[in-house]
Amino acid sequence: MGKYEFRLPDIGEGVTEGEIVTWLVSPGDVVTEDQPMVEVMTDKATVTITSPRAGRIVETRGKVGGVVPVHSVLVVYDLDDKPAGAAAAASPSSGAGMRHSAAKAAAAAAEPAATAVGDIREDLPGMNLMAPTPAAWTNGSVPSAGAAYFNEKPLATPATRKLARDLGIDLRRVPPSGPGGRVTKDDVRAHEAPEETPVVARPAPAAAPMAAPARELAAPRRAPVAGVEGAAAGRAAGVEERAAGAAGELLDEGERRGVPVAAAPGDERIPLRGVRKRIFEGMARSKHTAAHFTFVEECDVSALKERRARLRPLAEKAGVKLTYLPFFVKAAVAALKKHPMLNSAFDEAAQEIVLKKSYHIGIASATEAGLIVPVVRDADRRSVLDIAREIARLSEDTKAGKVKPGDLGGSTFTITSLGQQGGLFATPILNFPEVAILGIHQMKQKPVVRDGQIVIGDVMLLSLSFDHRIVDGHVGAAFAYEIIGYLEEPDRLFLEMS
Repeated sequence: MGKYEFRLPDIGEGVTEGEIVTWLVSPGDVVTEDQPMVEVMTDKATVTITSPRAGRIVETRGKVGGVVPVHSVLVVYDLDDKPAGAAAAASPSSGAGMRHSAAKAAAAAAEPAATAVGDIREDLPGMNLMAPTPAAWTNGSVPSAGAAYFNEKPLATPATRKLARDLGIDLRRVPPSGPGGRVTKDDVRAHEAPEETPVVARPAPAAAPMAAPARELAAPRRAPVAGVEGAAAGRAAGVEERAAGAAGELLDEGERRGVPVAAAPGDERIPLRGVRKRIFEGMARSKHTAAHFTFVEECDVSALKERRARLRPLAEKAGVKLTYLPFFVKAAVAALKKHPMLNSAFDEAAQEIVLKKSYHIGIASATEAGLIVPVVRDADRRSVLDIAREIARLSEDTKAGKVKPGDLGGSTFTITSLGQQGGLFATPILNFPEVAILGIHQMKQKPVVRDGQIVIGDVMLLSLSFDHRIVDGHVGAAFAYEIIGYLEEPDRLFLEMS
């Protein structure tokens, strides 16, 4: 059969590239079908990709730590050199939609990559972004810049999207020239050039500091966000101003600039890659995009503590460990129904607020690999007991590295808790593109006033962060007090449960 080229498959919605974490095979190895070949890190998960066929590995493309675009050649096989008895394994089995069909090697390069391979190992909060899907080029050509081009879901890096926003350009109308239909920075600048008449000389990009523009939600300008310094001259006819400041910009690979850090003898340098790289980029995107503000208030959970103590034996009979977290999930869902704007996300590319009609609650967890956010789907339709059971399952799968793809991403609101290490309070970072997040902190006994009497109560602080571009201060405060009301009077949760 000759040579066969296996391409990096689609391993998640909106995923356009993957970072090679570990090669499990080497050139010259003879592999069987479904044998693990390589671990690839995407924006959403680490995936172990298995061999779709049996044969001898001729070539592996991509070094550990390197980034490989989706649909690019990952492994080259010699299908004539198979292990004994592998011929039957190489043929496609029924229902195996993630494997290639047994086609001729000459046509293999033209085949679309498999849609899914391997097992999800881990995920990151803030990574389930509204990433666009690549445009499908049927004839391999790209529309000319002068054509009436429009793509509802353009493919571009965060830095390119940021440049388009700075220049006031609708990215959906920019014809792409990059690989796989990707819009590049040059495409954006070329799209701007015919329309713009420069009125102020601009310094060369290489000499300019990295910029963090004050972002807008609509045509009227708001005051710049505190901490963003400076403003440059605008272009004619009300073109957006550009702000120059110390805040960093998410740049394309090869464009990263910074001040070198001197290393003394004995210091260790750790490359930024894998899970930590995804956390680094996700947190930076959230902080440099959303205008965070945090609201903190006390919550007397004495009644909740008593309610849980009464229900705990019943939950144990059902084989479920009842923690406080299911009550927080139900309280958040009840409050979200009264404040639907908090159950939304902002589509940066389309400049639209998307009101979510489902209630998928992300539970941020700290693991040795990094932060992971499994999701309790349709929490509004689940009982407290069912939510407790689901949280326990997700926790076990996450710790064991066996969390399923369907359990990751797509959350509409996130809860983060450090348990006994919750401290006094912290300011949680939004799970972008969500607009709100709830932080749960340590429960402590404190004096409280009830009916004019000072008594000892069980009190904790709740901290909620919001995207101030979408959520006004009084709306965020009202939402916080709605959650607190349900927690201080847990009977309301059962009374209003749908």
